[in-house]
Amino acid sequence: MEICTRDSVDYTALDRLGDEIAELSAHLEAATARLLDLIREFDARGGWNTGFSSCAAWLSWRVGLDLGAARERVRVARALSTLPRLAQALARGELSYAKVRALTRVATPETEERLLAVGRAGTACHVERIVRGWRRVDRIAEVRETALRHNSRALRVYQDEDGMVVVRGRLAPEAGAVLLQALTAAREALYQQRRQTFDNVNDVSAETPPIEQQQPPLEQQQADALTLLAESALRHGIDPGTPGERYQIVVHVDAPVLADANAPGQSVLEDGARVSAETSQRLACDASRVVMQHGRDGRVVEVAARTRTIPAALRRALHQRDRGCRFPGCVVRFGQGHHIRHWAQGGPTTLSNLALLCRRHHRAVHEEGYKVERLPDGELQFRRPNGWVLPDVPPPSKVPDEPVELLRALNDAEGVVLHAHTATPSWLGERLNVGYAIDVLHPLALSSQACRPAS
Repeated sequence: MEICTRDSVDYTALDRLGDEIAELSAHLEAATARLLDLIREFDARGGWNTGFSSCAAWLSWRVGLDLGAARERVRVARALSTLPRLAQALARGELSYAKVRALTRVATPETEERLLAVGRAGTACHVERIVRGWRRVDRIAEVRETALRHNSRALRVYQDEDGMVVVRGRLAPEAGAVLLQALTAAREALYQQRRQTFDNVNDVSAETPPIEQQQPPLEQQQADALTLLAESALRHGIDPGTPGERYQIVVHVDAPVLADANAPGQSVLEDGARVSAETSQRLACDASRVVMQHGRDGRVVEVAARTRTIPAALRRALHQRDRGCRFPGCVVRFGQGHHIRHWAQGGPTTLSNLALLCRRHHRAVHEEGYKVERLPDGELQFRRPNGWVLPDVPPPSKVPDEPVELLRALNDAEGVVLHAHTATPSWLGERLNVGYAIDVLHPLALSSQACRPAS
């Protein structure tokens, strides 16, 4: 057995190894800054809007990040757009991503320079403690503002001169968060036909931009989402004593139109407003169905009993098998049954011909050009409107043979000079006094000191 004594340890070699670790870590932090720049641009340009609900959801699918970590990357990337000093320090490898992530929770353009000094002076542990103390001071101020905010809550709903209903209001942060979350969920469930966009999908030419580029502005999506929220609230008993049937959406569609979108015939809501054949096919995928026969004069001569397109027992089996939306990258745990081959075209209502899709992706498959088919091995295959396969798991990125050397070369090309002590904090081992640090750093603490009478 070999025993290592203190004298036999090669401290010089260990120091070199430690320096290499520190230098490579600095290179990784600089590369992380570039990664966050790319994420911010990708997010701003909506590159994730190809069937995914958010940039974080796309990152989770494409890069393999945990969804929580992906959300944090997007949050930090957005925050750094208004914090150039912190962004530059990360790009130079002077601050670690862990420090920058913590500092962006509290930093503003006014306080960025002070907090940057905290990041350079302390360890990651110090930074986390300072940030927690900083947030405590912020919360004390927030308590004073909460009562004022609560008393200022208001909602005005009135009809404008042109008949449009105008909604203006102020909600408390927690109430606003609930509304925003509900609107986000409702946007995924939008079912109203976009005006004059897809009157006839078959008229779309090769020069027409992909459907994902023709999404209405966010404000219009929010308006449709608010309508859906109101309808859903009424349908689920917020108005007790009023039959839920009264609030159902009824679509009148001729059988040939369900089977073939090019066939002549009606596809209209009960008030006469037209919807596309594709919309009717989507709604008929998983809904109650009443078959009516009309005479030559248009009068109804026979009405069959109302039936569910997908029986309850089959629906339970579908949910048990799919356990959520099957669209690649989607994490929604509930959805609608989608006929891979529509029942109006002869497709059977069987488990093998069904797939569970959330409302957002059900619409994408019927009205936005996405395709889904079941392969001979039983797996589902989704395709984008341009025909490209959208895999459940994206292919791994190609890694060069010498990734470390490539990383060094990329940073050198950007003029970033990195060494073993680039990110070393200036801390000399003294004990951290969080209270004192907050008193001399936080704007609210400084302002309160200025108001104190001289002793």
